[in-house]
Amino acid sequence: MPPTPHRSRTALRKALVTLLGGLLPLLAALALGAPPASARAQAVPTATLTEVTGFGANPSNLQMYVYVPAGVGAHPAVVVAVHWCGGSASAMYSGTEWSSLADQHGFVVVYPSVTRAGKCFDVSSPQALRRGGGSDPVGIRSMVDWATRTYAADTGRIFVTGISSGAMMTNVLLGDYPDVFAAGAAFSGVPFGCFATTDGSEWNSACSGGTVIRTPQQWGDLVRAAYPGYTGPRPRMQLWHGTEDDTLRYPNLGEEIKQWTDVHGVGQTPAATDTPVSGWTRTRYGATGDRAPVEAISLQGVGHNLYSWGMASRALTFFGLDGGGTPPQPPAACKVTAAVSTWSTGLTASVTVTNTGTTPVNGWKLGFTLPAGQTLTNGWNAGYSGSTGAVTATNAAYNATIAPGASVTIGYQATHTGNSAAPAAFSLNGSACTAG
Repeated sequence: MPPTPHRSRTALRKALVTLLGGLLPLLAALALGAPPASARAQAVPTATLTEVTGFGANPSNLQMYVYVPAGVGAHPAVVVAVHWCGGSASAMYSGTEWSSLADQHGFVVVYPSVTRAGKCFDVSSPQALRRGGGSDPVGIRSMVDWATRTYAADTGRIFVTGISSGAMMTNVLLGDYPDVFAAGAAFSGVPFGCFATTDGSEWNSACSGGTVIRTPQQWGDLVRAAYPGYTGPRPRMQLWHGTEDDTLRYPNLGEEIKQWTDVHGVGQTPAATDTPVSGWTRTRYGATGDRAPVEAISLQGVGHNLYSWGMASRALTFFGLDGGGTPPQPPAACKVTAAVSTWSTGLTASVTVTNTGTTPVNGWKLGFTLPAGQTLTNGWNAGYSGSTGAVTATNAAYNATIAPGASVTIGYQATHTGNSAAPAAFSLNGSACTAG
């Protein structure tokens, strides 16, 4: 039976009320200025922190938590976020923006959590300071393996970051497992091996006080001893430290720089220095771009608890994960030899780059720093940018590909004011090359 006019008017009124009920909040939001989509996504998480058990070898009984965004990629990157002394996975989850960045960029976050009474990660025992030796690094490696299997993660995009004790663990993990991690970001940490003890203590006062001073090679040898015989590419390292840190004193930043520049075979002189934020001094070693082998950020007048909202985004840029999930250029394995012919005020240099890896290099940029007083005047077999200080040579069309075991030779001419030496360090596509 067809509806009566009275019933039709009643149904129409109900429909209009329902429609207005949905429109009024939207209109109000528009009038008040609704937050952008990115802000709404951060305010309302699309996933939750979830504990994982039975993830693999775990000699120190760590807990594993994982955050997987709703928009996780098909072969996502993995970021391991390591908490501070006295912290926990949940504190790291709620106190940093890694989960909201995962929502935006589609990567997986793994949060290890300590169960021992002190709530500090083991970065001091002999077991922790060698590959497969036991303790916390083994458990964290198992977490990475579990996440890689479970989410078909990209094994070339595994990263680690941490604060304080977590920063120290970041140093340890890059030393123990250079074949697992592509890069790390350590906020208020100390060098690999600096906290080493033999009496079972978790604390090393000499290291925390900034009085453990070694040469770059001595620091580098500690890292190399963690995985003897390893000759593959090394993870890049980003280091953060406040000048007024009274828990892990500021000299530790300089010792970390010594260590990781030596590990990468790049010089102690920065390839670039700038001030991205007032009071910050950023130095980059081995290359000038966002993915230099080593990057250090010194925060003037800042103490131990330096971490603030937004710093993770800068670490994300260093990792190469802020480009919509686009993988970074794979690290290049390379060797460079340079020969210089000089005269009173000038020189010519012949530079040979050899691909020592197992895959072709398709497109390359060779970075190096001219010694003080030298000015590049022309070059051949590459395009050159920069004439003093940091210089980048970019492949020509005819030599863009370097096959495994193959070499390409380029050259340049420069004037000098007395120092006619060849550059001390080179990087290929942001990765340090060994010197020939």
